[in-house]
Amino acid sequence: MNKLYQCSYTAMVLAVFLSLITACKQETPLNQTPQQIYGNAIGTTYMVKFFADEPLSIEPQIDSLINAFNQSMSTWVPDSQINKINRGEDSVAVDATFKEVFDYAQEIYRNTDGYFDPTVGNLVNAYGFGADGQKERVPTASQVDSLLQYIGFYKMDMVPAARDGFYYVQSSHAGLYLEFNAIAKGTLVDYMARLLENQGVNNFIVEVGGEVITAGTNVEKGLPWTVGIDDPTQQPGDRKLVAIAQLSGKAMAGSGNFRKFKIDSASGKEYVHTINPLTGAAVPSEVLGVNVIADNCTLADGYATAFMAMPLEKSRAMLAELKDIEVLIMYMGEDGELRFETTPGFNAYLKNQAL
Repeated sequence: MNKLYQCSYTAMVLAVFLSLITACKQETPLNQTPQQIYGNAIGTTYMVKFFADEPLSIEPQIDSLINAFNQSMSTWVPDSQINKINRGEDSVAVDATFKEVFDYAQEIYRNTDGYFDPTVGNLVNAYGFGADGQKERVPTASQVDSLLQYIGFYKMDMVPAARDGFYYVQSSHAGLYLEFNAIAKGTLVDYMARLLENQGVNNFIVEVGGEVITAGTNVEKGLPWTVGIDDPTQQPGDRKLVAIAQLSGKAMAGSGNFRKFKIDSASGKEYVHTINPLTGAAVPSEVLGVNVIADNCTLADGYATAFMAMPLEKSRAMLAELKDIEVLIMYMGEDGELRFETTPGFNAYLKNQAL
């Protein structure tokens, strides 16, 4: 074969090859190609991955959603509605979305015997984990005792306002500090999922700071969505998994004090951000990590926080009573090995292994 013919033949083969690649790309339906959005929200990051029949530009709606969420329920926004309520301002009317979160919080509060309590905010601030920025503080035992009088979600209620669809938060005790930070990520996840559903999207995963909700399947892979379960013994900055969950139409939230804690420079003691609302203690417990699977991420997030706050024996007793959620509790055994306890249905969600 002469050089001229060889070059022409090579060029022809290359052109055919490129055309085949182009054809394959063109033949791949859009609804089998993932669309992804990343960003920052409520002090962490979010990710939305979905499959749709046409390109969807929903970033503006997501930004608007995050802004509305912050203005309503974020204690990190000085003039948010929840901060106005905490300052005791009169006639702060909140909408049905705020009430929905309030009602979910009351449900979890009742079902966990008060171990999930959105009025724990005064203690969160006292230990330096709150929005006031005083991170170095550690309260004395007497200060903790004095703050316990301001804890108790039963002291709060909601009543209709004059405007239809709006409500007032009422308190029977002055000085309570309401915060939804323990379910905030889960709630935002649910809001984003509703946004996708309203756009007609049936296959998606939404994640905010590690809390997720799923619908349908990962069309690209033809499999359920997969979500990692963190090893609670990992060091800050590392990422180790103990298992992988496969989810479709379910939400999962995790809680672990390895994510947020501090060492008091004066005493050398460790304090964790999950505070026991019944005792006011913010010290590490035998429970190292919790993952909860539920129908929505608000419930999953709230229950995960509650099980991190309560003693292991209390958790064991409560798991037999609660319905419609699946739970994994991780703790350290007497032999120094990481142990796992689950509700009967949790292992069914795990990929290729049981705990």
